[in-house]
Amino acid sequence: QVQLVESGGGLVQAGGSLRLSCVTSGHTFGDYAMAWFRQAPGKGREFVAAISRSGTIRSHADSVKGRFAISRDNTKNTVNLQMNSLKPEDTAVYYCAAARDKNYGGTVSGNYYYWGQGTQVTVSS
Repeated sequence: QVQLVESGGGLVQAGGSLRLSCVTSGHTFGDYAMAWFRQAPGKGREFVAAISRSGTIRSHADSVKGRFAISRDNTKNTVNLQMNSLKPEDTAVYYCAAARDKNYGGTVSGNYYYWGQGTQVTVSS
């Protein structure tokens, strides 16, 4: 069974940095496109960043472009999200997601079948 476990969330002041990690198990990690989504209180799930199976294709939402960076290490079954220059509006639960049948899953949450339990990121002003 595929499992995704996020870590690295927490409370940080505006302008600070956090690094989220998602460790996966139960599958061949390199066969899966990966992504990060987030959901703020009272809002829908929002695309943050995506990366293809080999890591050659990466995309980031306009709201985080230049501040966040997605990466993966297929030898460690891990996908990371480096978050710099954090803003209060980045406050949300961040979810890791995996898509098996695509080289690159893109921005649509419906393309991803497996999801982690989420990790809370809170940015204070």
